[in-house]
Amino acid sequence: MPTLIKKPTVIEAAGNKPKLIQEFIGRVNSGTEALSIARMKSPEGWVEPGQTPEFDEYTLVLSGMLRVETIEGTFDIHAGEAIIAHKGEWVRYSSPSSDGAEYLAVCSPAFSPSTVHRDE
Repeated sequence: MPTLIKKPTVIEAAGNKPKLIQEFIGRVNSGTEALSIARMKSPEGWVEPGQTPEFDEYTLVLSGMLRVETIEGTFDIHAGEAIIAHKGEWVRYSSPSSDGAEYLAVCSPAFSPSTVHRDE
């Protein structure tokens, strides 16, 4: 039988400014360990610590622009574009533009504070 998700759980975000994380599917809201799906809304000037996660993260930008920094380079992901950050690779997310960013993040396996490995 399908599992209906009526509403997300709001998760506290890392970073220099408040960012809204609404987890629809994942360890917290649905008890799902294989995958997490969350909607993110980050304000202008938000930046989080770099991380080297143990999961793949698939990000689809819905509005605004999300900056993704990696060892290889920096990518500005605009509305309608997506990026895959592979597990074990260092990455840092930010939203430097005036309209911030709204995006969907899908992590496989599901996001966990113990497997994200944020920079100190």
